[in-house]
This record gives sequence, C-alpha cells and structure tokens, in this order.
Amino acid sequence: MILEVGLGGRLDAVNIIDPACAVITSIDLDHMEFLGPDRESIGREKAGIMRAGTPVVVSDPMPPQSVLQAAADLGADLWRFGTDFNFSGDKLQWGWAGRGRRYAGLAYPALRGANQLVNAAGVLAALTAIRDLLPVTAQAVRNGLSMVDLPGRFQIVPGQPTLVLDVAHNPHSVAALAENLDAMGFYPCTHAVFGAMADKDLGPMLARLTPLIDMWYFTSLPTPRAASSADLKDRWAALPGRREVSARAFDSPRQALDAAVAAADPTDRIVVFGSFHTVGGVLKEGLPRLAAQHLAG
Repeated sequence: MILEVGLGGRLDAVNIIDPACAVITSIDLDHMEFLGPDRESIGREKAGIMRAGTPVVVSDPMPPQSVLQAAADLGADLWRFGTDFNFSGDKLQWGWAGRGRRYAGLAYPALRGANQLVNAAGVLAALTAIRDLLPVTAQAVRNGLSMVDLPGRFQIVPGQPTLVLDVAHNPHSVAALAENLDAMGFYPCTHAVFGAMADKDLGPMLARLTPLIDMWYFTSLPTPRAASSADLKDRWAALPGRREVSARAFDSPRQALDAAVAAADPTDRIVVFGSFHTVGGVLKEGLPRLAAQHLAG
C-alpha cells in the first residue's frame, strides 16, 4: 500500500500508520499557515513520518537541516540523495546507483519534465530499501518507467494549439513548470489559464511565469477557498517590472480556456495551471482536443 501524506506529516492523519519505508520528496514553501514560515519549519513537520530503524528516503537535493537532524535523533535509516543514491545519464538513457544495487541503461520516465529523474531516483531508492519485503524485478522497473502515466502533471495534449496541463500550485512546482516550458522550444504566443487557492504564495508563482506568458486568462474556481479571477488579475497587475500584456478574468476554467482557444493561432501554446480545480475544470467533460481557427487567406 502507498499512502500519500496530504499536509505536512507530523499531524497528518496518514501518520497513524507505521510505514515500512517513508519518502520525503521536495520541501518547499506551502501550507505555511499550518506548517511554519520557512523550509526548516516545514521540514521538521515532514520529518514526523520517520520511524526509528526504518528507511526514510529524502530525495530533495538540498534538504533542510531539520530533516537530517530528525533522522539522526530518531535513529531512522536515512537514504539521502547524492550520498546514498544518485543517478547519471546521457541523451539516450540513464542509470541509478544506490546501496548494493545498480540499474543501467534505463529508458527515461514516460512523465515529462526535468524533475522526473529526481522523482524516479527516489522511487528506486525506496524499492531498494525494502527489497527484502517487496522484491521488484529490474524488468518491472523498466516497464513501470516506460508506461507511467499521471494526468495533469506537465501533460502535453497535441493539437492546434498545443495544450499543456499542470497542477503546479506552489512556487517550487511552478518553477519546474517554467523550466519545462522553456525546454519545449519556440511558440509564437503562450496563453495561460490560471486559477488558485487564495492562501497560496501567489506572488512568486505569478512572477516566475510572467516572462513566459503573452496572454493571461485568470479564472475563479468553485470553492470558497479559491482566489477570485479579479483578485488574481489584480495581484498580477501589481507585479513590479512585468510586461504589458493582455489579461482577462473569467468565472470558470472552461470559459477561460474557450477564450484562449478563440484568441490563439494554431501554432501557439496554451498552458492551464494552478489548482487541481483549474485543471479538473477543463478535463471534466473529457480531454480537450484543440483546433484553433486558421488565419484567413
């Protein structure tokens, strides 16, 4: 059984279970009203899922000292990225090495994005740490990497224009989204549909993507916790040094997407990102297949 911790770790309901292995991935500023104002505080909360004598995989390349100290104080079996496991690769394949095990000649994960190798390396560390309890063959690992599918995580939907769906909703994940968008190559115009919860760290998220976006379509979401489209538009307008580009506000993600499609040329790109409600709002009637109106003549 794989259980995902929803909020922090120490006080999360999932923490009633004693795991055979705990995994702490990236640690970033999110849910700060509950977890604390900085990475050290948040790391301390996440470290609550550790158990004495039990493997804990920490795949954040630069973990807060609070996480490392908690593992030492508790006597957890710490598997640290860059120390206990690592990966290397070229343009065609990659390999993983950890305590007593290596995987060579692996195909790159089917999930897109530069961050996926760090994620996959953490998974292989967890599988290695519990191999006596849960043997997984090398062929199963290869099949899993090549077939993995996770809708809404840098999901690229081919069409005219290209559609990108990503549930990036904190500064860390938005930074990864920006890097992945950069790696896609040139598009004449990038349109962005964005909706998010009001308690998120919205300023850094908007600031990180603003240089890449040529037209904004802010959307309200069907939950009281969400920021209104007008508020998101105002926050974007208040960013210092931003480019003067088009920005509009809409009542729903689907309305915002329809407006973006109407304005887009076939060679453009539309990015839908933010809350799960944002991406879910454009997926609830099925996966959109976009067909922009071709220029007359």
